[in-house]
Formats: sequence, C-alpha cells, structure tokens
Amino acid sequence: MYILGLNAYHGDASAALFKDGTLVAAVEEERLNRKKHAAGFPGLAVACVLKDAGITISDVDHVAISRDPKASLPRKVLYALSRGTQVASLVKNRITNAGKVRALEDTLAAALGVNRAEVRATVHNVEHHRSHIASAFFLSGMEDAACLSIDGFGDFTSTMTAVGRRNELEILDRVQFPHSAGMFYTAVTQFIGFPRYGEEWKMMGLAPYGRPLYKEQLSKLVHLKPNGRFELDLDYFTFQIDGGSMSWEDGSPQLGRIWSDKLSTLLGPPRDPESNDYLGRWADLAISAQHVYEDIFFHVLHHLHDVTGLTRLCLAGGCALNSVANGKILDRTPFKDVFVQPAAADNGTAIGAAAYVAFHTVGLPRQARMEHAYTGPQFTDAQVADAVKTADLTADITVTHMEDDALYAHVAQAVANGRVVGWFQGRMEFGPRALGNRSIVADPRRADMKDILNTRIKHRETYRPFAPSVLEEHAGTVFEHAEPSPFMLMVFKVKEAWRSKIPAVTHVDNSGRVQTVRADVNARYHGLISAFHKLTGVPLVLNTSFNEHEPIVCTPQEALACFSRTRMDVLALGNVVLERQSPGGKA
Repeated sequence: MYILGLNAYHGDASAALFKDGTLVAAVEEERLNRKKHAAGFPGLAVACVLKDAGITISDVDHVAISRDPKASLPRKVLYALSRGTQVASLVKNRITNAGKVRALEDTLAAALGVNRAEVRATVHNVEHHRSHIASAFFLSGMEDAACLSIDGFGDFTSTMTAVGRRNELEILDRVQFPHSAGMFYTAVTQFIGFPRYGEEWKMMGLAPYGRPLYKEQLSKLVHLKPNGRFELDLDYFTFQIDGGSMSWEDGSPQLGRIWSDKLSTLLGPPRDPESNDYLGRWADLAISAQHVYEDIFFHVLHHLHDVTGLTRLCLAGGCALNSVANGKILDRTPFKDVFVQPAAADNGTAIGAAAYVAFHTVGLPRQARMEHAYTGPQFTDAQVADAVKTADLTADITVTHMEDDALYAHVAQAVANGRVVGWFQGRMEFGPRALGNRSIVADPRRADMKDILNTRIKHRETYRPFAPSVLEEHAGTVFEHAEPSPFMLMVFKVKEAWRSKIPAVTHVDNSGRVQTVRADVNARYHGLISAFHKLTGVPLVLNTSFNEHEPIVCTPQEALACFSRTRMDVLALGNVVLERQSPGGKA
C-alpha cells in the first residue's frame, strides 16, 4: 500500500511516501526548485518521491494533504462576521487556498503530466495540527505519549494537545486563531530586524548575547490562562486583521509586518534590517522574547502532563524547532522521554498527513522509531563522476578517488589542519538541519573557525553559532546531558572542562546545539568523526549546512557550484575528493 503525503499551498511545501506503513522517501520542494521555503504545490517533490520508489501516481492508494478546509469552520465564520470588512482580504485568501486544496486530483495530474484518470487514490484532508502530531507520535516508536503541536497557525489553530495510544490520536485541547506563541515569536523577530519568512532561528541564536531586560514589557503581549491556555494582547499585532499580508504563491513565501505601532511605543524604535548592529538592546530583546516564549511553552507542557500523567512526550510544529527550549524539557518538566519530529515545521506535515492515514485511518502496523532523516535523493558513483567531469574547475584543484577508510583518514586530517570541507554523502536529509550527508565540516578546536565560516563561506551574521556533531558514545563526556539528539533539536551545556577545547561550537552561553551520531545510522559520518577523534582526541566536528544563501544543496552539481564560488578547501563527493592546493581555510 502506497500513501502519498503532501504539504501544499503553504511555506515549506513537501511530499512524503509511505510503503506498507514505512516511510520510504520525503523531500522538500525548495531543495528541487532552489527557492527557500518554497510554497505552492510540491510537484517536483511528488515526482521525486515516486521516482525514488520506482512507481507512478497510478500505484498510489491514498493521498493525504495536511490541510482541512472544514476544520474549525464555525469559528472561522464567527470570527469573520465579528470583524466585518477588516478581514475581507484574509477570508478571500483562505477561500482561494481552500479551493486549490479541493482540486487536488487535477493539480496532481497536471504537475506530473498525466491524465486525470491515472490519479486513482483516495484523497484525505488531514487537519494541519493533527498532521503535525501524527508526524511525531506515529514515528516515535512510543506505545503511548502526550503530544503537543505548537506553531504560528494552520487550519485556524496555533496549538493542539493530544494523547497518542498505539494507532489512535485523541485530541485534548487547542488554542485557536488569533492567539499564537509562534506569531508572538515572529513579531519580535521582525521587530529586531529579521523580517523575512523563517528567520526566527536568527533571534534564537542572538538571544544568549543579551540580558532579559525587556521581559516585563514583552510579557504584556501574552496572558497565560488556566488549563494550559494563553492569549495574545491583540493591540500589539496586525496579522489578525490582514493575515500578515501573507503570500503563498509559488516561490518563496512572503510575510508582511505583523506587529502594530503599539509595540514600538512599548519598546522604542525597531532595528533597521540593514544595520550591522546586532548586540546590546537587540540581544536583550531577543533573550527576553525567548524567556516569554518558554513561559508559554512550559505552561502548556505542565498542564499536558497534569492531565495525561504520561512521562513520554512527542513534539512538532514550527515552535518545536526552538532547540533552546527543547533542551530544558527534561530539567523543567516531569517528562522523561522526548521525541521531536526532525522536520517539525510545516514540511513535516507531509509525513504526518500520510502517517495519520496509514496508522489512524487504515490501521497499518506502526513502524519503529524514526532514527534518521535521510529520505531524500541520492546519486550513484557514475552520476558523481559525470558531475565532476563536466564541472568548471580551476587548475589548482586535484581530484582523487579514495576507498572508505582512506577517505575518512584523509578528510579528518584536512579538518585537523584547519581546512573547510564540504561533505556530500548518501541520501539528502529531510528537514531544516544538515545531519552529515549535506554538511560543511570544520575543526571545532579553532577559536577563529566561527568567524572564518561566517565571513568566508556562509556570508552571514557574525554572531551566529555552529553546531557540534558528536559520536553518540562520547556525548556524555563532552556535554552535560548524554541523551541521544540525532536531529540537532536540543541545546545542551558544554561541560566546563571542554569549553576551551572546542570554542568553535561552544556558544557564548557555553551551550551547543548537539547532533549525536551513531555508526548504525550513518556509518560514513561516524567514520569521519571517529578518524578525527583518533587524530585529535576530540570526538566531534563542527557541522553546518552545505549552502550559501540558498537551500541546502541536493545534487552533486549544486555541491560543486557551492564549492567553486566559496573559498571552501575540500569537497568529498562520495568517495571522490576535490582539493584546492592553495588552502583558503587556514587563518
């Protein structure tokens, strides 16, 4: 049985495919059309996952889309009537969007270039937050768990709590439009000068440089209510009137200003997005917003535990990418086992919608815990060789083929020598994190490596931190928590004895966004880190995504292009190593 899941007509459009209850492929549209957070219909992603499985759309039994135009319909109507002409544009946009969702079979056929009759699948509309929760619980391997989905909005809801038991989801409660923890966080992100869609992580990275001097003022924007609920003071926001001037057409989504002038009256003038001044007041605002968000987050979690009594927790939704808050769950709540869907944002709802149909609706046997996110395209040795052969390489670049052990030793030595390495292996990751298959790796021991990467390779804000990828068996040696964190969704403190040893991945607050790496999950990445450990005594490398102001690279050609236009030193494409003879990575 094949079940195709879709996130469509929203940011981070994506497709996922299950075969007999097992996730076999998932990919975001942005990786294929090269438009960040691509919205619209994921036609390229659908074609990709079908090709990966060796099937056509006529072989698909069910199609699940993570949108349900009927969800919360009475509340939508009442809200529109209460606001009158104020929300006319918002309602118009939602109606147009819902019409596209209802015409799904026609859109699928057109995107794939086939006759409408070839789309034989039963179509299911799965509510947005049910999809989020399904993406976490049904892939967690847990028999039962408390579940939370928390984000901006989807199907008129911002937050949903549930209990998962075997193949069933029981919805407990929801916070509905216009109240949203995600919109609070986005509003402050915009205010401190990061206006583009999906830039909340920039504020999260800036926060540790500040002091929570504005927490009292920002707390005025949010009111915690009994039973794990919360409300926004809507006088500080505008999205409830015009939807934040959102545009979900094909290409990168656009989001207009969602905060009102009352916020600048409260906090003073906003930061100019073109300014290079990030610290001081702006960092203070960032950490203050982080603290207010955590107040909301833990308020919801404590109530969820109170009503369920469960110690296992499943998380999804865009706010579940807040790895700083996630890293505090075990210390600040009674939960003992936490699973966060690696594609926690809306891209993961493609997995969730398909999982909901597979397990809740159809009742297929559940799969084991999701151990990795390597579900995207991969390329053969012949395809890599062709890409290298046709690449426009400068004369100082050598090309060498190496067997695995020699490859790991050679690249590890290059990293230890201070060289910056592009590491392109196997299947591409699904979700926002590079997890060792489409990564740039470097030496975590070098205090200057963060500046080298930010200014020479990534061309981004200099305060931004980099993550450590650590051998799972050594995580407890370096970090204060030894819990597995395979998806880089938990921030843990670096132990005091290690902070001076790995300054490039130790953030200003002595923390790191940790990825733990297991040999049975990613043998090649584990082999590289093990070789570096053998050389240096340090069981981890610096890991950042393989890109430069673009979606993470997907193909060998894109990896070669990124390598060529940046001052990266080494590129490992499978077992082929390209190396500049005039190193650019040394300080």
